[in-house]
Amino acid sequence: MTRRDRPARPDLELRVMVDGQMVIGPIQAALLEAIRSTGSISAAHRQIGASYAHVWKLVAAMNEAFSPPLVEPIRGGARGGGAILTQQGQKVLDSYRRLEDLSKAQGNADLLVIGRAASHAGAKQE
Repeated sequence: MTRRDRPARPDLELRVMVDGQMVIGPIQAALLEAIRSTGSISAAHRQIGASYAHVWKLVAAMNEAFSPPLVEPIRGGARGGGAILTQQGQKVLDSYRRLEDLSKAQGNADLLVIGRAASHAGAKQE
């Protein structure tokens, strides 16, 4: 099945910018959810399929962008450490998901228009 044979499936990815810098987007939100559910940055990187180094960079960037920080690493010890989402982290994640849902719901008709137009353009190019 070629692109022109299947219906277009438009989607919307929300990226929140502050002073020209992205502070949260789809990968950051997925990472926050993974940290919340696993209690570990190490487990979160495996869950979302990103490298360990990349995930640590994302956590550092988010913690630098927000005050208070979104993720609190817990140093080792008998249980081996981990990480938790702070109250601020949960608040930001919840707000991001609400914005994402609202954008998709309110913009559904426009997404369909864009999807149809992109689908027709793709058919002409092939």
